[in-house]
Amino acid sequence: MNFLTEPVGLSHFLAVGAFLFVTGVVCMATKRNTLGILMGVELVLNGANINFVAFASPYFREDNLGLEGNLLALFVIVLAAAEAAVALAIALNYYNNHSTIDVDKANELKG
Repeated sequence: MNFLTEPVGLSHFLAVGAFLFVTGVVCMATKRNTLGILMGVELVLNGANINFVAFASPYFREDNLGLEGNLLALFVIVLAAAEAAVALAIALNYYNNHSTIDVDKANELKG
């Protein structure tokens, strides 16, 4: 069977979500500046959102009553927006004071 004529199923959505999740984790582990780490966090959250929405789709469920995945994805999007706003404010404040956003040099923030 040709892969171009195969219908898109749940496994395809899970593969895309897993790819985004792993890419985000690698990005968070390898980047040294704050903006790169924030991009990795956003990729991880988007990978999880794809999985939540795929599991909530009526095409992959027998009952059409559940919107839990869609509501959870909306909640994650709101949290990601708040996280991005707070983290960017911290990064900009640190850059204004120290002229760098290198995470390894940010040892003043320790409590």
